[in-house]
Amino acid sequence: MATSQTTHPHGLYLLFFVEMWERFSYYGMRSLLILYLINDQGWTDHRAYSLYGSYTSLVYVTPLIGGWLADRVLGTQRSLVIGGLIITSGHFALATPGLEMETFYFGLSLIIIGTGFFKPNVSTIVGQLYKENDPRRDSGFTTFYMGINIGALLGTLICGYLGERVGWHWGFGSAGIGMLCGMIVFMTFRSRYLTEIGTSPSKTSSNVTPHSQSLTYKERQRIAVLFITSFFVILFWAAFEQAGSSMNVFALRHTDRMIGTFEIPASWFLSINPAVIIVFAPLFASFWLKLGASGKEPHTIVKMGLGLILLGCGFGLMALAGQHADAGTFVSPLYLATAYLIMTWGELCFSPVGLSLVTKLAPLKFASLLMGTWFLANAAANKLAGILASMTNDVGSLTVFFSIFVVSSVGSGLLLLWLSPMLQKMSHGRG
Repeated sequence: MATSQTTHPHGLYLLFFVEMWERFSYYGMRSLLILYLINDQGWTDHRAYSLYGSYTSLVYVTPLIGGWLADRVLGTQRSLVIGGLIITSGHFALATPGLEMETFYFGLSLIIIGTGFFKPNVSTIVGQLYKENDPRRDSGFTTFYMGINIGALLGTLICGYLGERVGWHWGFGSAGIGMLCGMIVFMTFRSRYLTEIGTSPSKTSSNVTPHSQSLTYKERQRIAVLFITSFFVILFWAAFEQAGSSMNVFALRHTDRMIGTFEIPASWFLSINPAVIIVFAPLFASFWLKLGASGKEPHTIVKMGLGLILLGCGFGLMALAGQHADAGTFVSPLYLATAYLIMTWGELCFSPVGLSLVTKLAPLKFASLLMGTWFLANAAANKLAGILASMTNDVGSLTVFFSIFVVSSVGSGLLLLWLSPMLQKMSHGRG
């Protein structure tokens, strides 16, 4: 492991590329799911939103099981490989020409199961690369997060274009190819760059204590911090995940997508989010690293509170765009683009440092399990996001609908900032 305080372990960059390809597959398929159900299968908005919410929720439920199996039975590396191969199979099932709904549901089920094995463990391995209180950790997770979004950018552009303009099965199939590339990279280089990290439950760390040993007072308080912040995770992602549902349909129906004679595919607007992260993630990572080196870095909880407030500001722009759409006019794409820009700044303050927080506060013997628990909050958020999106027409006004997320995001951000001194104290020097 590198000892410099301004460089990262080589294993981080391997995991960067592996996660990049997995997110290529996930976000590429996600950008098509609502559009496929509405445009090809003739589903109503309400039914499509409901399935979307259930699917994106379940991919965050299964990591709880996958994390437990990794901690107790398989080890993080083996779990990651199993999950990646199952995900690949699921995407190729969706790529079947003349896709029957039975095969469609089967493919979604495989992706859900595979994600349970993959998602908590790749993030846990990133945390295992750093020693306790290593000041590079938040910066490392932000760098890792950039890899996630390179994959998301390429996935939405490539899979989205192929699915909307060439054929749905071409879009779904390209997602499967991306996942397969990720697994080839990981299995080729893991022994070189990860060595013994995550090879078995007994080798995840030299400091791991037996599973039967009771938690200390500090460990219990740190776990309590994770559960408290999980409430804010739900509020953040319930708003942010409107991107794949209600905001995706807003781009389809209410946004002027013409540039000359070329009509921008609606799914391409989802690529703004990862593109912004690719540009700004290195700046955020460098900023946190410099503040950490000078002892001025804000606590992770404070960063997350600021992220929620920025998210609410982005939805403020969507509420303004909703006024034009409610009046029956097409909206300038600058509204969506700027909203995604501000929301993504909020995401950079909230999400990568949130993953880092789990690896800081979770006892090592429960690292993957608690990462799975963290993703369980994402599961609740994604289901709630689908329920809320399905209420778009019931609310009767897009302005009112998007304003809901302004209030929930800014309000919860201010509450988290107010709670931050107490949560910092309960973290006992970590975070």
